[in-house]
Amino acid sequence: EFSLVGKVAMVTGAARHDGIGAACAQALADAGAKVVVADVMDEQGRQVADSINAAGGSAVYRHLDVRSEAAWMRAIADTVHELGGFDVLVNNAGNFFAGFFEELGPEQVRNQIETLLFGPMNVTRAVLPVMRKQRAGLLLTISSIAGIAGQMFCTAYAAAKFGIEGWMESLAPE
Repeated sequence: EFSLVGKVAMVTGAARHDGIGAACAQALADAGAKVVVADVMDEQGRQVADSINAAGGSAVYRHLDVRSEAAWMRAIADTVHELGGFDVLVNNAGNFFAGFFEELGPEQVRNQIETLLFGPMNVTRAVLPVMRKQRAGLLLTISSIAGIAGQMFCTAYAAAKFGIEGWMESLAPE
């Protein structure tokens, strides 16, 4: 049986009860990890953490906008300080803007790429020194088939997900 007893895990984008992030957070808690449910949706994020705690797990909620340097630096520092380490990061935060490319505004495209590509890169950049110092850690970044095959109406989303694929492939041997 897989055990994460005594380990600390953060899942970004974990506030939707029926989402991948909440399911990952619950699975990590079921394996014994202290879980940080991180999201911009405060009420829903607290509910997910409360649900994990009610099921016998250990979870806390942290407000985290992966696009904000101050937010991710604070979230990582607070987690290490309060929970004593950082062992697992699940980059799951996301959004989705669909439509003909020329109809997507520059802000929508920028928001898509900031959230799906630069957000995980930045949170990971903040976590890696902690993991390297511990000489252990696990990074998991949720991607999509859109990262290997483009689709109609998914130009901004696919651009970010293609970037995730290349970044993770390059980061893995590091």
